[in-house]
Amino acid sequence: MADTAVTEIQSELAVNRTHMAFEMDPGVYARAAIGLIVLASDQTVEYEFRRIFDVPGVALYQSRIYNDATITPETLQAMEAGMTEAARLILPGIPLDVVAYGCTSGAMMIGDDKVAELIHKARPGVTCTSPMKAAMAAFKAFGARRIALLTPYLDEINQTMRGFIEARGVAVPVMGSFNEPNDNKVGRISPASIRAAALELGRSDLVDAVFVACTALRVVEIAAEIEAELGKPVTSSNHAMAWHCLRLAGIDDPRPHLGRLFALQLAE
Repeated sequence: MADTAVTEIQSELAVNRTHMAFEMDPGVYARAAIGLIVLASDQTVEYEFRRIFDVPGVALYQSRIYNDATITPETLQAMEAGMTEAARLILPGIPLDVVAYGCTSGAMMIGDDKVAELIHKARPGVTCTSPMKAAMAAFKAFGARRIALLTPYLDEINQTMRGFIEARGVAVPVMGSFNEPNDNKVGRISPASIRAAALELGRSDLVDAVFVACTALRVVEIAAEIEAELGKPVTSSNHAMAWHCLRLAGIDDPRPHLGRLFALQLAE
């Protein structure tokens, strides 16, 4: 085959303007810039946050933190080592309104105070949240005193989470789990399966709200639907954490189509 001839086209530069005038506006984060630390294995949280953050002037920026896809107390605790660097990578030099650490069980195992301490090494003074911290704020906003807890976790983590929630004044008389330790599989649990499990647990007369724990589980698109069937408030790790980020950033826009929580403000 004959070589293809390559013809270089050179033209005389007619215009080469430098330092052209420009104006600056507040940018896409005119109202709030929210940072999110996402697990390396998470398939869901960014997708759900973007559905919720469809608010003019509110922008989401994220980085990833390494984690083992097998979720155990030991692998959760190991994420502590990467927290500061993950926070450092989110818009260096630009102020953030809130930074959220996107791991429910990880925040519980490491502790919200320690998570904030590690984030503050890179982002001094920034407001911090996590799924567990946000969930407790959501229960308070709902006025919920007894919740049904649905998780994908192993029983050791489930029992620790139940104790964590009850130690903060909210009873967990009803609990269920998919008992799947592989985060790569958890991200593919269908919303239909989550809906069926949440309805089964939430129908108990012993509870007045439902919490679906784990940022990998897809709940945002079905939360309002489950609430309508149960007649009780429903939230999840991503659902509560996104709401908490917005409220902490001063974004109070009601968005009731996302569920009861998004019609509420932070409770005193």
